[in-house]
Amino acid sequence: MLKIIFFDTETTGITKDDFLCQIAYKINEKSFSGFYKPPIKIPFEASAINHISNKMVSEQPAFRESLDWQNIKELFEHENSVVVAHNAPFDLFMIKKEGIQPKNFICTKRVAQRLDKEGKIGKYNLQYLRYFLDIEIDATAHTALGDVLVLEKLYDRLNKKIMDNEKLNEDETIKKMIEISAEPFIFKNINFGKYNGRNIEDIVKIDKEYLQWLLAQKESSNEIDEDWIYTLKHYLEK
Repeated sequence: MLKIIFFDTETTGITKDDFLCQIAYKINEKSFSGFYKPPIKIPFEASAINHISNKMVSEQPAFRESLDWQNIKELFEHENSVVVAHNAPFDLFMIKKEGIQPKNFICTKRVAQRLDKEGKIGKYNLQYLRYFLDIEIDATAHTALGDVLVLEKLYDRLNKKIMDNEKLNEDETIKKMIEISAEPFIFKNINFGKYNGRNIEDIVKIDKEYLQWLLAQKESSNEIDEDWIYTLKHYLEK
């Protein structure tokens, strides 16, 4: 039987050079949250979002040296475990740096994007979806455990939508969500820059050089942007 584990990390930033300073997870009715001292200082910009200061973690062990690490590694890497995160490639990258590589994962962001076939949702970040979908829950935003609680409710909504639309049972629905999550999402429109709001298929016809430049920027960036890199390659290689 598959075990669904909802998890989230809070980190020193959003680049490949950053590290986790908090991890939280929930499985059934059991929840956990732990703080750790990262190998680099937490910038003020990160603290302003996650409200975790260097002082708060100064007496904490590094995650990999903590008593929690082995338990989380065994739980997340178990063959029957399915870890669920929003924008999972980011959180999976952060825990991979700590030596944890789950075998199965679901990305609720990719699932939400795939189900929004008519493009009615303006943004796909967790807190936007929380209010767009009118998810009522008492949870503090931008804390690992608070986000996990919202994540669980979002997962339930997405799971039910797939189950109802495709007439699948619970196990089949989970496998479908895993399949969707494994593939990078292909964006249809650009929502930034000089072509904000324009269809990418149209842009490639009139300004292919711009998309080539944008791809080079994304590939050289230190941020984790798998979906955009995949999208740009998809259109440029057509």
